Order: sequence, then C-alpha cells, then structure tokens
Amino acid sequence: MTIFHRARRRTLVLRALSVAVIAAAGLAAGLASAPANAKDPKELVIGTSAGPYADQIKLGIKPILEKQGYKVKLVEFNDYVQPNFALAEGSLDANVFQHIIYLKKFASEHKLALSELVTIPTAPIAIYSKKHKTLSDAREGSTVALPNDPANQARALVLLDQLGWIKLRAGTDPIRASEKDIASNTKKIKLVPLEAAQLPRSLQDTDYSFVNGNYALASGLKLSEALVTEKISPNYINLVAVRTADKNKQFAKDLEAAYRSREFLAVTNKYFADYSKTDYQLALEAQ
Repeated sequence: MTIFHRARRRTLVLRALSVAVIAAAGLAAGLASAPANAKDPKELVIGTSAGPYADQIKLGIKPILEKQGYKVKLVEFNDYVQPNFALAEGSLDANVFQHIIYLKKFASEHKLALSELVTIPTAPIAIYSKKHKTLSDAREGSTVALPNDPANQARALVLLDQLGWIKLRAGTDPIRASEKDIASNTKKIKLVPLEAAQLPRSLQDTDYSFVNGNYALASGLKLSEALVTEKISPNYINLVAVRTADKNKQFAKDLEAAYRSREFLAVTNKYFADYSKTDYQLALEAQ
C-alpha cells in the first residue's frame, strides 16, 4: 500500500468517526430535549377511592371515553392523602374522591396546583350502628366514631349538633367546626376520631359511627341502613380534580363531558339512585 493510499484511508476513517460522533451527539441532544413524562394523550390514569366512585368510572365514564379512543386505567387508594400528591406529581391525570372544601385546604397547605374539573353524584356521610337500631338508644358514655380529617369531621360535628348530642359554640363556621368548638357535650358521648377508611370497621367496637358514603358502600353497608343521613350541601358534593395546568386540555374536556352526558345520567339512575345528583344532572332531567 502506497503512502498516498494510507493517507487517504486514514482520512476516510477520521471522517467516519466524525460523522459517528456528531450523530451520537445529536441523538443525545434529542433525548435530552424530549419530555421526561411524554405519553400517549389518549392514555388516562385516574385515581379514586375503592367503592362507588371507582364503580361510577367503571360503569359509566370509562365506556364513554373508550368509545372516543381513550385507554383508561384506574388506581384505587385507601386514604385521602396520596391521591392528591400522585396527581400533582403527574402519576395521575385526574382523581375522584374529594369535595371542594378538602381540595382547597389540602392544595393550599401543600402548595399544589390542583383544580376542580366537574362535580359528581355523591353518597352522603351518615351514622350507622351494629349495636343499636335507633339513635334514641344513645346513652351517657356512648362511643361515636367520626372522621379525623378536618373537612369531614366538621360535617359530623354539625350533624351531631343538629341531633342535640353536642352543642357547638354560637357563630361556629359549619365547614371549619372542630372538637375545640364544642360548647357542651349534651349526651356526654365519647368521640373517637379515626381515619375515614377505618370507620366501617369501627362499627364492631363503637355504639355509633359516622361513615363516608364511599367507604360505607365499599364495606357492604347500604345507604338505606343508615340511622340518619346528612343533607349534602354544595360544599360537600364530590368532584373530579386535575392539575390546574391541564384544566383546558382535550382529555379534561372529554372527561368533563362524559360526566355531564345523558349516558352517564342513565348509569346514575340505574346504579346510584340514592346519591345526591349534581346540578347539571338535575337540569338534564328537567328538560
């Protein structure tokens, strides 16, 4: 091989190596610029509590969205804390388990950019008992379990005040009532704050227990078995939450439209007839 050929070969090898280095650099730059959480916009991950709100999605919402080409995955949680963190960090596209009072308080305390998308049919909080058939059986020292999260505990305390079992201080804000606001314990009942998910189990040990509708139904209790049921105010109608930045995205619009549809209203009437319907469902029925 002549000196000319060796030099030419060396030049070609160097050029090939240069092209390979440039291509690799370009690929690395492309990967670095790609969004870390890029995913199919037609894949939706929705978090919810086990029970009726998961069932609403399975029976009513998922079929509607699947007709539009979405793939819907449900993730069920057994507490009221993790679903909002999972939504904020992007593990979920939406969650369905809470009311606006809880959402605003939680988002503010933890500095999360979360927003309400649409309200949903809601099962009320109610008092149940495995030991007593009526509320009139309550005696001094009767144990009454209630939710330990502030928003739902306030609902329970307001209902206890309405029953005359306790008396709240005059001027108490009904959505912020706490045990500190109890002016007198008329029935001398013993209050037992517990995590909401544990309240159905507490019925084995307590005289009475407040149980959120979703956990009551998930545990096999029927709304008709409740000894007394709250009349749900607009503050406590449950909702679909999304990241604030996603509220105007197409998936959010389609998810909201599914809840507002006549198709979902029919599912509500068939499977969730005892629930408090939303304003938009009542408006559909009035047409």
